[in-house]
Amino acid sequence: MNNKLPESTLRLGLPSGSLQNATVELFGRAGYRVSIADRSVFPRIDDEKISAVLFRAQEISRYVVDGIIDCGLTGHDWVVENANEKDIVEICELEYSRASLNPIRWVLAVPEESGITRPEQLAGGVIATELVNVTRRYFAEKNIPVTVEFSWGTTEIKARLLNAIVDCTETGSSLRANNLRIIDTLLMSTTRFIASKAAWAIPWKREKMENMAMLLKGAIEARSKVGLKMNAPKKSLQEIVAFLPAEKSPTISQLADEAWVAVEVILEEKQERELIPRLKRAGATGIITYPLNKVIP
Repeated sequence: MNNKLPESTLRLGLPSGSLQNATVELFGRAGYRVSIADRSVFPRIDDEKISAVLFRAQEISRYVVDGIIDCGLTGHDWVVENANEKDIVEICELEYSRASLNPIRWVLAVPEESGITRPEQLAGGVIATELVNVTRRYFAEKNIPVTVEFSWGTTEIKARLLNAIVDCTETGSSLRANNLRIIDTLLMSTTRFIASKAAWAIPWKREKMENMAMLLKGAIEARSKVGLKMNAPKKSLQEIVAFLPAEKSPTISQLADEAWVAVEVILEEKQERELIPRLKRAGATGIITYPLNKVIP
């Protein structure tokens, strides 16, 4: 079977590895059913005009620039590392990750017991990292002579074998577990949806990518929100509406009983626990909350 991505479809690169499951789940909430057979690198998407392939996030920006794929999801860090940002179109930022809602931080770290507190103290030393080009530029801009070596993984270990490391962290837990101390931050990074300029210039592909971006962003926006429905007595409606959060105003519908209305609103999930008791005390009944798949501004 020929698995080469067809030119007649939108060729989409999805990140494999640690970001893979979170990406598939995000696409599902955006309305795209993605299935990946065991050991396959060609996911199936329930849209015949989209053909997808799994790559390491580190590779996707380079393959977009080279025209191997039309678009893909990758970190801003790998765009900066592997591609000239002028060579691609950044469609949107997608704030999701593998372990938390925090952006990725690429940090310069040394052993806790080290006496080094400033980057200048690393002059003449050796730094291990996967983010080689960014790290070299960082030290060059500070006029600090160092040797930057590519790390194939388990970078934390090399902080004690060499002089320091530049590694990525979301929560800092891995650095703390290895008794490493951060002395500077080189780069903050979130996931980006990027496209090649050639694909962006094709109207149907551009529309497809813009639609996908809208739905993915809507799915991310919905993560922290819930829908809320209730019945409210008209005599208490003004009081209830006064403390209801809403993008514009709540939806209010007349019920069969002229003395009652139905009220519906979208709110932050963290507001729910404070709001429901107040609604109940104001006379609302039949209060229902439900999760949301997408919120499109």
